[in-house]
Amino acid sequence: MTAATTEIAATRGAVPKRLALVVGALVLIAALSLFGGLRYGLLLAVGLGIGITFESLRFGFAGPWRAMILRREPAGLLAQLLAIALVSVVAFPLLAGHPGELSGAAAPIGWAMIGGAFVFGAAMQVVLGCGSGTLVNAGSGNPVSLLALPFFAIGSFVGAYGLIWWTSLGALPVLVLSGTGGLVVTLAGLAVIAAVALALAAPGTRRVPGRLVLAAVLLAAFAVANLVISGQPWGVVYGLGLWVAKAAVAAGADLSGSAFWSAPGNATLVHQSLLTDVTSLTNLGLIGGAFLVAAWRQGGLSQPLPKLPARAWAATVVAGFLLGFSSRLAFGCNVGAFFSGVSTGSLHGWVWFVAAFAGAFLGIRLRPVLGLEART
Repeated sequence: MTAATTEIAATRGAVPKRLALVVGALVLIAALSLFGGLRYGLLLAVGLGIGITFESLRFGFAGPWRAMILRREPAGLLAQLLAIALVSVVAFPLLAGHPGELSGAAAPIGWAMIGGAFVFGAAMQVVLGCGSGTLVNAGSGNPVSLLALPFFAIGSFVGAYGLIWWTSLGALPVLVLSGTGGLVVTLAGLAVIAAVALALAAPGTRRVPGRLVLAAVLLAAFAVANLVISGQPWGVVYGLGLWVAKAAVAAGADLSGSAFWSAPGNATLVHQSLLTDVTSLTNLGLIGGAFLVAAWRQGGLSQPLPKLPARAWAATVVAGFLLGFSSRLAFGCNVGAFFSGVSTGSLHGWVWFVAAFAGAFLGIRLRPVLGLEART
């Protein structure tokens, strides 16, 4: 049998498996829509779409920041800014026109928020994954992210448990840009960051690849869909903490000592089905979407276990926990704080970006020290 014949046979053999993947995803969406409600089925579909976009088009947050810092390659960062701008153009009018139905990702700027964003920026470079990135990487079988994810969830739960105390350390009132003026300021701010990135770019790196432009457009569309369907912007961190809260209650834990988890809305969600929490559904969709793409490709999910020293695996556990803990204090990760915060007018999203980007410099320096990559 020739090499060409073997390749054709392998391709034909993969067709039933790929068809099964697509049918399986559609069945899950249909079942959730039927038994839970159309809204929840659509949110799962949105999450799957985001996961597929991230994995298939190699879009992310942590990697592009690293590329900008180390190699002055701005393409990934520019794609992020484009996606935020596209969402802003739609989200600002929607929020203004439906104040009782839709809400933005507004949060106060405070000491805990700034410190949390800085720590998150460092931790996400240690594991090379932010909130959405860790979910996507875990879904595609990345061993480091698979280890980091459960500790991310635990950290989110613990951070939320004492969140009220942390915010009492000092914070400004919630500051939000709104209306046409707010949109103009937001777009101008994004343009300034893009201009700075382009000015610092290494020669020959200013062009944004078509796949990243497509990813930015698709991500913006999914983010707007999430806002319209769920009534709130796309987020990640809350859902992870909720998973641990549910597990804790199921194990007999009493969460009444936490002002956050005992608050009426949160306490209700802790005792309801996981499939009625909008953030959990999109999180599960991200994992599932990445899994579908990875399984679709030749080789599937078989990612070899990297040969890392013990301190690297220990660092992954600690960094995973810090990702969850710090992002809860910072009112979100790259998605909930930066992406959704800026695109819906919250000034904390801008402060988050500055603090987290500064933290990324530290995280990049820590990776070789922790044994996660060779020293250069």
